[in-house]
Parts: sequence; C-alpha cells; structure tokens
Amino acid sequence: MKISCISENGSSEEVVLSDSIFGRAYNESLVHQIVNSYMANGRSGTRAQKGRSEVSKTTRKQWRQKGTGRARAGAASNPIWRGGGNIFPNRPDEKFCQKVNRKMYRAGICTILSQLLRDNRLQIVDEFIVNTPKTKDFLQKLQKHQLRNAMIIADVVDDNLYLASRNVPNVKVVEFAAMDPVSLLHYENVVMTRETIAKFESALL
Repeated sequence: MKISCISENGSSEEVVLSDSIFGRAYNESLVHQIVNSYMANGRSGTRAQKGRSEVSKTTRKQWRQKGTGRARAGAASNPIWRGGGNIFPNRPDEKFCQKVNRKMYRAGICTILSQLLRDNRLQIVDEFIVNTPKTKDFLQKLQKHQLRNAMIIADVVDDNLYLASRNVPNVKVVEFAAMDPVSLLHYENVVMTRETIAKFESALL
C-alpha cells in the first residue's frame, strides 16, 4: 500500500505502508471495546455513600419482637428502611479498570488507522517542526497543510512545537507514546511523520 508523503518544500513522494497495519477491515466491536476500556481506565472514583455502620441512626429496636402483628425490625440503619445505609456503598477508591489483551489493543489501533486511511483522514509528512515557539508560525504551518481539526503525531515534540501549539483549539500535538484510540477517532484529520510510521510498524507488527 502506498501513500504520498509531503516534505517541507511542498514536494511529495510515495511511501510504502504495511498492509497488516493500514490494510485491515474495520472491526466495529473491537474498536468499541478498546475505546470503552481506555475511557474506563482513565476514570477515578469520586463518589462515596454510607453503609449501615456509617449512617446516623438510633440502634434502638423499632418495636418489640412479638405481639404487634408486624414484621420484626431491628435498627433503623437497616438498608431496607428509608434513610438507612446502602447495601453495597460506592467508595472513592472504586476501580473501573477494564482489561484488554495487548494483541486486541494492537489490532484495534490497526483497524482505526486503516479506516482513517480509507476515509482520506490520514496524512503523512516528512517532518513537523517549527523554528520558533510562536503560535503564529504554527498556524501558518497548519494553513499550509490545510488543517483545522487535527491530531499531529510527531516523532519528537520539542519545546518550540509544544509552546506554539498548546493554545490552539481543536489541535492536539503528541508523540507516538502518548497516542490513544479516542483521539484518533475524535479528530477529523491525523497527521504523522515518516519516523512515526516507522515506530508504528515496529510496535504493532
């Protein structure tokens, strides 16, 4: 599989891509699973409920055991009572992690990349650098590549590129190690450098 790689001077040359990474059929259920897993693993427990031993209720028996004709009842903190404690209360240290096998995760990333290539949402550039830490220079570079809503995966994010891009809305600049499946699906365009493609092939093959 071949795709055009754009250099800094505007010229283009063909780059050969691996069919095992960029030529896979779209697997919606697999993509759904790795996206849900990624979002769940980033979730933290922020809610807390009180159990039976933590609610402020009297421990007095509500009525005598026999002779009333009513069901026997103990303390008012019983979970079946209004205002009682929760049976399985939520805790701040609650874990929401979902395990996904490494082989499944790699296959899901390859599926997403293949679909991006088929939808013409993937661009390959020779390199993506800015010489000064100015947002103006970064915006000119985006305009040169006709990008507005994009995720840029660079081989190295130096200080100039980081400082120039951090205040630009709808644009995310990351290195290969910080790439995630949610961002790949969220942004309209994904830009990769030639070195990033080599890292993808060495990591996913």
